[in-house]
Amino acid sequence: MRFMAIIKATADTEAGVLPTEAQLNEMGKFNAELVKAGVLLAGEGLHASSTGARVKFEGEKRTVVDGPFAETKELIAGFWLLDVKSIDEAVEWVKRVPNFDGGESEIEIRRVFEAEDFGAEFKPEARAAEASLREQIGG
Repeated sequence: MRFMAIIKATADTEAGVLPTEAQLNEMGKFNAELVKAGVLLAGEGLHASSTGARVKFEGEKRTVVDGPFAETKELIAGFWLLDVKSIDEAVEWVKRVPNFDGGESEIEIRRVFEAEDFGAEFKPEARAAEASLREQIGG
């Protein structure tokens, strides 16, 4: 089953502070372990929210709000998409993420929906269309 490990933003990530060479190397080693174990499906870091935007929906209306966004602790700085056997395994992997400065940070782990999770409402035609789209994007 797939889990997303959501790296919460910090004051540094929101300020656009980039990792050092040593930090990049340490994170690269961790990512290599994930790949070697066959559990890493995807993973990326995100720029600060000041370079992003949100699209809000209200009926047919769409409103674009440019960043930065308040509440840094609620923002996302990156993610890993992991294919593991259980949330316990996902937690064990996330516990191994380097914590460079020893400061406070947080990674949230959420299970990704699978086709089976939607039950009978996800009709065979829709499942086939979804499978075709995933095949086209290589996932």
